[in-house]
Amino acid sequence: MKRQDTPFEGGPMDGRVLPVLLGITGHPPKTYRIPVPAPDGGPATVLIYRRVPGGQGGRTGLTRGWKYLYAPDGAATGRPRWPWSGRTRNPAADPDATPGGKPDDADG
Repeated sequence: MKRQDTPFEGGPMDGRVLPVLLGITGHPPKTYRIPVPAPDGGPATVLIYRRVPGGQGGRTGLTRGWKYLYAPDGAATGRPRWPWSGRTRNPAADPDATPGGKPDDADG
């Protein structure tokens, strides 16, 4: 497997350079998660870093490598938002929603 020395900016890893495994496309992963064990033996804290371009090339404007920026919220993943992924309002999940149409005779 090929590795690339990648700098980290912000957060506890600021200024450090780690060798990161490259994927099949030759790029490092979009997010890098670093588990940090708690000193008292409790649950581990996970630091999340997001991949950003390291700089622009001269004439071509191509990316000159990558770097990771600290994401303290860790929320936005940048995944595609498909229409069928459940991001729209689901009327069946609303407890105050009444079913449409004519009620059955058995309902009273």
